[in-house]
Amino acid sequence: MKYTLRQLEVFLATAFHENLTRAAASLSMSQSAASSALKDLESQFDVQLFDRVGKRLQLNELGESIRPRAEALLEQARGLESALARHQELGHLRVGATLSIGNYLAVEIMARYMGEQAGARVELEVANTEAIVRKVANFELDLGLIEGESRHPDLEMIHWRDDELVVFCAPDHPLAGKPWLTDDDLLSVAWIVREPGSGTRQHFEWAMHGLLPELNIKLELQHTEAIKRAVEAGLGMGCLSEITLVDAFKRGRLVPLPVPHRDFHRRFYFALHRQKFRSAGVERWLALCRESTEGLA
Repeated sequence: MKYTLRQLEVFLATAFHENLTRAAASLSMSQSAASSALKDLESQFDVQLFDRVGKRLQLNELGESIRPRAEALLEQARGLESALARHQELGHLRVGATLSIGNYLAVEIMARYMGEQAGARVELEVANTEAIVRKVANFELDLGLIEGESRHPDLEMIHWRDDELVVFCAPDHPLAGKPWLTDDDLLSVAWIVREPGSGTRQHFEWAMHGLLPELNIKLELQHTEAIKRAVEAGLGMGCLSEITLVDAFKRGRLVPLPVPHRDFHRRFYFALHRQKFRSAGVERWLALCRESTEGLA
C-alpha cells in the first residue's frame, strides 16, 4: 500500500479547511509535517490534488473525485480501531456452569460482573459437566465452570477452588446417628444420585471405587434439589457438593454422614478453549471467581 492513513487525514483536513496551516493545527501536527505528508501522497502517484487559488488550497477535479472514497476509508479504519479497543471493555459473555456451580455460585458472580459496567450482559447456561465441556470445545461458550477435570485436548483446565462431596440422609434414617459409616453401611442402603455425565456422579463413582457393582442405585436425577427432596422423603441416601447442602443442614432437614475412609475431596475448574482469544470480559469474570474464594480454607 503506497499511502498511509495519516496522509489521507491530511488530505481531507486540507480539503475541509482549504488551508494547510489550519489543517495541520486540526490534526495537532506541525505545518511542515502536514506539508510533507501531502506532498508524499501526491508524489507517490505523480498527481496533483489541489489548485492554489490565492492563499487557498482548493480541490481540483481529481481531488474532488477521490474525496468520498478517502472519507469512507478513514471511517472504516476508525470503526476497526473502535472494534479492537472494545475488547478492553466488559461486554457480552457466554458462560456455562454445571448445576452445583450455576445454582449456588455463578449467579452472585454474574451480578457483580454486570454491576461493574453498564451494558455488560451475561448468558448463563446451566448443564452437566459433559455438556458444558462439549459447548466450550465447539466455541458455543466463552468459558465453562465445571466440577472435576476434563481431558479434552482442545481445552485448558485451570483450578478455581476446592470442593467436597458429602454423604447425607434424612434425620430419621436408621444410619443418621452413626459417628461414621463403613463400607457395609454404604452397601446396605439405597442411593439417589446425579445422572451419568455429571461431575458429581463422576467423583461419586471415583470415591466409591471397589463398591460400584454392588451399590444399590435407586434413582438417578438431574437436579440437586430433586435429590435433596427425595432423600428428605426417605427414599434413600444422597451424595452432593457441600455448597448445595449448607441450608438444608442448617435447617435440620438433612444430616451429614461422615465417611472418613473414602476421599470425597475434588476441585472446580475453569474450562477454556486453547484457541479462543480471552477478552477483557473473560479475564474479569475469572478474577471475580477468584475473588469469591478469598478467605476460604
